[in-house]
Amino acid sequence: MSFQKSTSREYFESIVIAVILALFVRTWVVQAFKIPTGSMEQNLLIGDHLLVNKFVHAPIGSAAERWLLPVTDVRRGDVLVFKYPEEPERDFIKRVIGLPGETVELRRSRLFIDGEPVDEPYLDLMRPDGQVPYDMRGTFGPQSVPAGHLFMMGDNRGDSQDSRYWGALPMDYVKGRAFVMYWSYEAESEFFRDVGVGATLRRLTAGATHFFTRTRWERILMAIP
Repeated sequence: MSFQKSTSREYFESIVIAVILALFVRTWVVQAFKIPTGSMEQNLLIGDHLLVNKFVHAPIGSAAERWLLPVTDVRRGDVLVFKYPEEPERDFIKRVIGLPGETVELRRSRLFIDGEPVDEPYLDLMRPDGQVPYDMRGTFGPQSVPAGHLFMMGDNRGDSQDSRYWGALPMDYVKGRAFVMYWSYEAESEFFRDVGVGATLRRLTAGATHFFTRTRWERILMAIP
């Protein structure tokens, strides 16, 4: 006698499989992240919504795994989401500036690695007159990056809590690399930080009303520089 599943059971199994797959993707492959502050404002704006590849910098156990899996080493210039060392339950986003064993230094906001100047094409610090704004004339270091750590900095060098303040980032705190912007909404940071039922209703109303007028359409599907 052949066994035939009921329609309701097939629906149930499909839902369970979909949930399991969604949890797998959320846990191991990709994560959504939104920009709540202006610390990356040379390139990332408050209200930008990003996708983070959680697999690309995953730990590997052998050369065979490295060959088979799409895993890469962290590189200078990568934009990473990570656990904030002083409050690991919070996620931060910054750019990799220094790699393990390197010496990081800022001279009048110019980056030097091991005493040599480094070009940073992702930054646009110069005014049209060729002068660096006063609040961007940063001086830091020299400071060595310990083994197993990264030196992280925000693109908005004058307004970023980063490794200059809380030290080098342990590499096992890295959650993934930001790679694409899937949506961008022009709003004040308080719009995202406010909580509560009333705030949720206000966000829903504002979102329905201003979706077309406040969406930064030109930034949708933009690769992270």
